Amino acid sequence: MGDSRSAEEQLDVSVVPAEILPGQALAAEGRVEREAAELGPRARLWPSLCAVYRAQLSRARVARIPLLFVATFQSIGIMVLMRGVVDGGAEAHAVVAGSAVLVVAFVALNLLAQYFGQLRSSGGLDHYATLPVPPAAVVLGAAGAYASFTVPGTVVTAVFGCVLFGLPLTHLWVLAAVIPLAGAALAGLGAALGLLAPRPELATVLGQLGMSAALLLGVLPAGRMPGFIQFARDLLPSTYGVEALARTFGSNPDWAFVLGDLAVCAGVGVVSLAVATWAYRRAAVR
Repeated sequence: MGDSRSAEEQLDVSVVPAEILPGQALAAEGRVEREAAELGPRARLWPSLCAVYRAQLSRARVARIPLLFVATFQSIGIMVLMRGVVDGGAEAHAVVAGSAVLVVAFVALNLLAQYFGQLRSSGGLDHYATLPVPPAAVVLGAAGAYASFTVPGTVVTAVFGCVLFGLPLTHLWVLAAVIPLAGAALAGLGAALGLLAPRPELATVLGQLGMSAALLLGVLPAGRMPGFIQFARDLLPSTYGVEALARTFGSNPDWAFVLGDLAVCAGVGVVSLAVATWAYRRAAVR
């Protein structure tokens, strides 16, 4: 009788499925999790960039519009003041082009430097670091959103300047290339200044100094500047956008030089945005 009971117990044990053993169950669960992790989609640059761009655009729409009016009125006021000094010719071309690009510098350089400086000091970079988005998408999305605010003010300033100085409006369509290229170069510079500055106050000062440089070196005619000032002007990213726009006010624009200035502006934009992306990675891991 005892032998038959032991045989039944052994028989019961032998028919237990192997899948419910604890070790194998945990191994199967881990395998499923690994498979799910491997099948998870990676965050791509373009969708992430669009998402950051829309978020930044909706967030800054209300706060930045008054500042855009300030930038536009500032540029228009500078042209009105320069009208009493400059009559026309190449100097008028430089004043109008420099004042139009100054709107881009005010928003894309000055405000973006302040934004990233405050974002770094307040710990906002930690929020972006937890999101599955590439660092380049954060920098490009924010830069694109801030540069978008400059379009109306730049167009209004250029049209007003042409009417004020009697310049032709025929080739103002070149602003479609000047605004994004100059905006990218200045936005990358502004983001790098804000991310590399150790304190937000210093980022604000650097952004304002950069905008002042764009004002003095971009609006004032280059022919009246000393040699070392002209060299500093060539180092400013917005200079090539100013030169490209100013060349189109002539009666017979040299489009080869216009395209050359735009190409230099594009190259500087790529470099400055790359530096800003590196600065973002550096600031995010600290």
